[in-house]
Amino acid sequence: MSNLFNLSGKTALVTGCNKGIGRSMTLALAEAGADIAGVSGSLALQGSAIAGEVEALGRKFTAYQADLTDRTALYDFIGAVKKNHPVIDILVNNAGMILRQPAAEHSDEYWDKVLSVNLDAPFILAREFGKEMIARRQGKIIFTCSLLSFQGGINVPGYAASKGALSSLIKALSNEWAAHNVNVNGIAPGYISTDNTDALRKDPVRSKSILDRIPAGRWGEPEDFKGPVVFLASEAASYVNGTILTVDGGWMGR
Repeated sequence: MSNLFNLSGKTALVTGCNKGIGRSMTLALAEAGADIAGVSGSLALQGSAIAGEVEALGRKFTAYQADLTDRTALYDFIGAVKKNHPVIDILVNNAGMILRQPAAEHSDEYWDKVLSVNLDAPFILAREFGKEMIARRQGKIIFTCSLLSFQGGINVPGYAASKGALSSLIKALSNEWAAHNVNVNGIAPGYISTDNTDALRKDPVRSKSILDRIPAGRWGEPEDFKGPVVFLASEAASYVNGTILTVDGGWMGR
C-alpha cells in the first residue's frame, strides 16, 4: 500500500510554495519522495527556509522567483523550469491572492490582478506543462480552489469569479486529458489559518459565525493539506479525474 503514495523519482512544481498551504503541500510532497521546483514572488533564490526544510528531507529544491501578474515574467519562468527540469511530473497550481472590496466599488485594477494570479497563470502553467504530460502519457495537475469555487462570498467578487472558473477549468482539462493518463483535480480549502484569512479571524463577529458553521469546530491548519495533496499526486489517485476535494472541516455538508 505504501508504494501507492511513494513519489520517489518524481519532480513537483509548486507555485506559492513559500508559506501557508503551499509550504505545507511542498513539504508533504518532499516527505513522500519528490524533488521540488518551487516558485513564489517573495522566494529567496538562495537560503530560503523552505529550501532548507526540503533539503533536510534528502530531496532537491530549486528556487524560482516570478511575478505571476506579469505575462512576460511568467513565460520566462516557464522557460527556465523546462530548461532545468526536463520532466515535471506533478504541477501544483497553488499561488493565489485575494483583494477585498464591495462589488460596486471593486476596481478594474483589483479584478485584473486577482484573475491574473488566480486564473490566467494557472491555466497557462497547466497548458504548457500539461502538453508535455500528454506526450509522455503521465502527469498530475492539482489546482488550489476554494469554498468560493462553489459559493459567492462577500466583498470578493474577483476572487469568487476566479475560483469559480477554476472549478470549470478542472473539468474541462480533465475531459480532454484523462484519456492521456493525465489526472487533473483540485483541492478546495475551507477556512484555514493563513494570511488570506487574517482579517476574518480578527473580526470577532465574522470569526464566530464561521466557526459556528464548521462541524469540526475549528479553523483548518496548513498541515491539513499534506495528505490530500500527496493522494492526488500519487498513483493512489490514478482513477480520480475532474474532482475537487474539499478540505473544510465539513463546511460544505452543513
